[in-house]
Amino acid sequence: MRNKRISGNIKAIPFLLPFFVVYVLFTIWPIIKGLQMSFYDWSIIKKIRFIGLENYAQMLHDPDFWASLWHTTLFVLFSTPTMVILALVLALLANKKSKLQAFYRGAYFLPTILSVSVISYLAIFMLQPYSGFINSFLHLIGIHAEPFWMAGPHLAWVSIVGVTLWWTVGFNMILFLAALQDIPDYMYEAAKIDGATRWQLFWNITLPQLIPVGRIILLLQVLASYKIFAQIMLITNGGPGTSTRPIIQYIYQTGFHKYNLGYAATMSYGLFVILLILSILQLKGQTSQGGES
Repeated sequence: MRNKRISGNIKAIPFLLPFFVVYVLFTIWPIIKGLQMSFYDWSIIKKIRFIGLENYAQMLHDPDFWASLWHTTLFVLFSTPTMVILALVLALLANKKSKLQAFYRGAYFLPTILSVSVISYLAIFMLQPYSGFINSFLHLIGIHAEPFWMAGPHLAWVSIVGVTLWWTVGFNMILFLAALQDIPDYMYEAAKIDGATRWQLFWNITLPQLIPVGRIILLLQVLASYKIFAQIMLITNGGPGTSTRPIIQYIYQTGFHKYNLGYAATMSYGLFVILLILSILQLKGQTSQGGES
C-alpha cells in the first residue's frame, strides 16, 4: 500500500513540476529578491550599496508613509462594513423567487467583469461637475447643488468608495448567495410551522448560517481594501494634493517616479507585516468565536 502511494506521488511530479517552476519564478523568487532589495540603496538600474536597516528606520520616521497608510485605513473602515452589508442585502434580494431573479443576479454581478480602467473612466464621466450624470440627476429631482466631487478630500473619498462598492460588491454577493442556497429548506418549513415571522427566520436561521462565509468575506475584503491602488490612481491620482493617496500608490511613486526601489521594497514589506498581523488576529478571533459556539 505504501509503495503504491509513493509510486503515485512520483507519477504526479511531472504534472506538478510546470506549475511549481512558474510559481517559484514569478512568486517565490520576487519575494526573496524584494527582501534583498530592502537592505540596499537600490536604484531602478542596479543596487548601489548595502545599507542594512536604514530603509526600515526611514520608513518608521517617514510622515508620507504613515499618512498614506492612514488614508488606506480610512478607506478600509469606510468600505469594508458597507461592502459586507450591501453584499448581504443584494444576495437576499437575488435569492428571492421572482420572474426577474436571473436578471437581478446578472445586474448585480455584471460590474465585476469590467476592468479598472473602464470603471474609472465611467466614474470620471458620471462625476463631472456640470455635465455629469450624477449632477444632472440631482437637478432632475430638484436638487440644484453643484458638487465638485473631485475637488475636496471628503467628496473624493465618497466618490472612490461608491465606485469601488458598485464595481466589486457583486463578487461578495455571489458568495453570500451560494451560502443562502445551501441552507436546507426544512429549517424554514419547521420554523414556519412553529409560527416564526420573517424577521425571526432571518435572525435565527439565515444569519447564523451565513456567519462562516461572512467571516471569509470580511477577511478577503480587508485584504483587498488595503491593496487599493488602480481606481484611485486613475480617478483622483491621489488628490486633491495627497489627501486620497493610498499606501500602494506611494510605494509605486517611490519606486518608479523617484527610482528608489530599495525603499519601495521596504514599504512593501512593512505593508505585508501589517496585513499579516491583521489576518492572524482576525483568524484567531474567528477560531475563538467558533470554539465558544
